[in-house]
Amino acid sequence: MESTLLPPGLRIAVILPCYNEAGAIAQTVHAFRASLPTATIFVYDNNSTDGSQAVAAEAGAVVRRVRQQGKGHVVRRMFADVDADIYVMADGDATYEAAAAPSMIAAMLADNFDMVVGARESEVDAAYRRGHRMGNRVLTGLLRQLFGRSFTDILSGYRVFSRRFVKSFPVLSVGFEIETEMSVHALELAMPVSEQVTAYSARPEGSVSKLSTYRDGWRILRTIVQLYRVERPIWFFGAIGSVFALAGTILALPLVWTWLQTGLVPRFPTAILVTGIMIIAVLNGMCGLILDTVVRGRREVRRLAYLTFRAPADFELDRRSGAPDDRSGTGV
Repeated sequence: MESTLLPPGLRIAVILPCYNEAGAIAQTVHAFRASLPTATIFVYDNNSTDGSQAVAAEAGAVVRRVRQQGKGHVVRRMFADVDADIYVMADGDATYEAAAAPSMIAAMLADNFDMVVGARESEVDAAYRRGHRMGNRVLTGLLRQLFGRSFTDILSGYRVFSRRFVKSFPVLSVGFEIETEMSVHALELAMPVSEQVTAYSARPEGSVSKLSTYRDGWRILRTIVQLYRVERPIWFFGAIGSVFALAGTILALPLVWTWLQTGLVPRFPTAILVTGIMIIAVLNGMCGLILDTVVRGRREVRRLAYLTFRAPADFELDRRSGAPDDRSGTGV
């Protein structure tokens, strides 16, 4: 399949986070090897105790270790260490459809996407638990409300990245909320992105999920709120300031009415409270304005860092034209 969809000479890296997946990692490596025979497959082991490293190495993968526990730490190392034109990231639990990778890469090259998300579709209840489905829909809808647009499956771990996405993405998360951070990063920089529906299978026998519906759902929700505070400070702090301003106004109305009728302000404690509340409201508004200016500057810097790397299809154009192969940047 790969030879009919993808140009020759494209450097593809399959990067697989792994934590205690001895029962599934070999199957995952073999599936991606069959789908992308010219790709280099990396397995980044995160302190597995079940022999996953040896199984992955025996299957033909390049195995590396990450001591800091958490998927975010693993992704940070993978993005920093691996050098390629196209990156295919999936979990090491054999649940994602490896055969879809060539078409996802082809879609990226055809339209110069920076990220193609494999939106999960499963006909097996055991593959995608009902609680996870509901949580995914809620969080996806929340992300759309906060940032104006979103994906249909923001929690999918099956993604294809361009080099310029990987090398300009400052990984800050430590756990399973990393997928949410990736989605927000792409939305904030207005990157060209796409989704492709892919099959999602149940784990092989002996493989156990590391996810917790409520714990990880709470962490992802907290991540969305934190990202909204960082990326939309004028709305975040403006909303807080508006709540305080409304409370202050409600408390002040009886005082103003009494003063208009009698010329006196007998309720001094309430007047002092209203003054303090309105000061807090103004401070929140000013913080939002100041931080919004800072965020705009940060976004411009991130955008410039993103633009120093070539678009996904440019390497193939260079090969056809005989231009020098400068993978590190624009070549300007």
